[in-house]
Amino acid sequence: MAKPKHKLGMGKTVGLILAGLVCFVLVNAALLHGTNLALFSPQGYIAGEEHRLMLYTVFILLDIGIPTLILFYFVAWKYRETNKKAEHTPNESSGKSLVFLTWAIPFAIMGLLAAVMWPATHRLAPRQALISDVKPMTIEVIAMRWKWLFIYPEQNIAAVNFVQIPTDTPVQFVLTADETPMSSFWIPKLGGQLYAMTGHQNLLNLMATSPGDYPGRTAEINGSGFAGMTFTARASTTDDFNSWVQDTRLASDVLDSSTYNKLLKPSENMPSTVYARTDPNLYNNLLVKYSGTHGGHAETATE
Repeated sequence: MAKPKHKLGMGKTVGLILAGLVCFVLVNAALLHGTNLALFSPQGYIAGEEHRLMLYTVFILLDIGIPTLILFYFVAWKYRETNKKAEHTPNESSGKSLVFLTWAIPFAIMGLLAAVMWPATHRLAPRQALISDVKPMTIEVIAMRWKWLFIYPEQNIAAVNFVQIPTDTPVQFVLTADETPMSSFWIPKLGGQLYAMTGHQNLLNLMATSPGDYPGRTAEINGSGFAGMTFTARASTTDDFNSWVQDTRLASDVLDSSTYNKLLKPSENMPSTVYARTDPNLYNNLLVKYSGTHGGHAETATE
């Protein structure tokens, strides 16, 4: 007579599933620790705070998910078909304590999340100025097809598809666009994305905390040149930034209205270019250009 095949009991099955889940989490944590994913390697104040909030949320949700999975498999094991000792009482009403816990636990979780997320939402709002002892700087950003123009009004220089900022210095990016579909300005390792739209002016405050070259791009498809609408965001020491400014002022190219009109023509995969001087009225003239489309003034977005 053939021997019956060995069957795993529900308890062993649950144990294997949970062991596999733990191994999956540990292996992925080890892999992610050594990667350069923007989500797990923030290099700016905003990105770092977003990373902290993400981890906080994941741990809170795991506190719900893991016990729920364990309870789910425990109930399935206890009331399995082969367990003749389990009492099945479908008509018995639940106690008040169980009903209270059923509602109290989700409300407590929502309270924990809200207590952290609500103030963080206001503190990390894109338009909210960052608190620092260092004087903030302003960079005007114009999205074109399919390139990014960065204007430094205080330094009187400009660059295409390249922006350099000093570390630990609050930077306010003033975003708009010219004759281009809506583009999404995004430097993943420094912070979240915000839209650059024709006839609108958006404000995005970021601050780099570590030196390095960080990729930037548009996060939303906006036409045939979307894939090449990228730029490099370089965070450096203040001395290196000042040296770059001085070197840029020696460049041969000047950003005047004629050069700007040439830049405005659609082009793809344009290399980085710097300009020694800029027309000081260039950005304001752009806002005036579309002022008639928004009730006589350029509209500043609130979100």
